[in-house]
Amino acid sequence: MQRTLRVALLGVTMLVLAGCSEADQHQIRNLAMPDRASAEGPYTYELWKWAWVAAMVTGVIVWGLIFYAVVKFRRRSDDEVPRQTRYNLPLEVFYTIAPVLMCVVFFFHTVRVQDEVLNLDPEPDMTVEVLGQQWSWTFNHGVGEQENPSATATGDDFAYGSYVYTSGTGANIPTLVLPVDQTIQFNLHSPDVIHDFGVPSFLVKMDVIPGRVNKLQVTPTVEGTYAGKCYELCGVSHSRMLFNVEVVSQEDYDAYLGELADAGNTAEQPLLGGDYVREQAGLDDDSEGHSE
Repeated sequence: MQRTLRVALLGVTMLVLAGCSEADQHQIRNLAMPDRASAEGPYTYELWKWAWVAAMVTGVIVWGLIFYAVVKFRRRSDDEVPRQTRYNLPLEVFYTIAPVLMCVVFFFHTVRVQDEVLNLDPEPDMTVEVLGQQWSWTFNHGVGEQENPSATATGDDFAYGSYVYTSGTGANIPTLVLPVDQTIQFNLHSPDVIHDFGVPSFLVKMDVIPGRVNKLQVTPTVEGTYAGKCYELCGVSHSRMLFNVEVVSQEDYDAYLGELADAGNTAEQPLLGGDYVREQAGLDDDSEGHSE
């Protein structure tokens, strides 16, 4: 009987997998998670994976008890009345203690992973000031180590404390370029409502809250192009609050900063105010996030 059941289960599994595309099978193997592209990603993935295992074990136990009760205590004749039981102390203790223990275990591992993912290196390799506003993003890259604070930030001659930036609009999705294998600190700012900065392939995200600066550090480990978005419903055009991420070599990243500077995308201070960003991006007061 058990052998027949195993063969049947294997056949059903193979039939289901045969109907899936290669991309679907990849998602199944990843438990619906994207490929990890950051040093922090594996921590989140492992928590997700073992949560699935715990859920499946719990499900098997619950399903087993349900089927056991159905078979064991089924009515065997039309005039039979099953024995009525009001209390079962061992069972009540079990279904009270077991969920509490499960919550404690989940809480412990969640806090452990959170501590790893949100740990801040006191000396990150670089810092990006991120502005999330209705309904796009501005990324400010701090550049230069000149001793003269009044130097002009043009080309490769960056001023000390100067910034180069890229800014998007509702009709223009911005691109955030990052160097691979570098610890990057994102300082998150919002001038209006709560947003949420996240890149699915990095498996980390954080709220962007008005009136405070949240800090998130990520170390990209795989070069490539990824999608980023706002995870917090922030208004009527929330669905357009997207950005792209390109993880490149350090040489390509340095060249990219030079291109931004040559294009005139420079500022003495990071662009963190909504009105200032709109002015720099060439938007009027009635454009509502669209290019002129």
